[in-house]
Amino acid sequence: MQKKKQTVQNKKYQQYVEKNSPKPDYFRNCIWAFLVGGLISTIGQFIHNQIEKRMGLSHLDATNATILVMIFIGALLTGIGVYDVIGKKAGAGSIVPITGFANSIVSPAMEFKREGFIFGVASKMFILAGPVLVYGITSSVIVGVIYYFIK
Repeated sequence: MQKKKQTVQNKKYQQYVEKNSPKPDYFRNCIWAFLVGGLISTIGQFIHNQIEKRMGLSHLDATNATILVMIFIGALLTGIGVYDVIGKKAGAGSIVPITGFANSIVSPAMEFKREGFIFGVASKMFILAGPVLVYGITSSVIVGVIYYFIK
């Protein structure tokens, strides 16, 4: 009897939550993600072009330098609290570029720094980025093996 009453209360509560929860505006969120992700990519391309032209580096070397600069910018903006504001508005548009990877490493490091460098920063730094690295490396190995046998 008690479980049946609790189940009915849970259903009523779920209906109340669904009725009163704000509905996300998917179209607007997609537009923001597209615009911010595109802006980040445009900034990256501008930096790449400037490095390639002004420093006289090859395309590959300029690409590597651009990645370093973009990771630094993402980490810096996370450190001063700006990247979180961008991320709240842009969603996936701020997560997908390489700057989002920098954010996923710096954020937990900052959050757990009061626990010390060993048990805080070092052990918690890859909480968000760890799964990305594991699945990214695993999928690249699988694709590499498939490519090796196809070629």
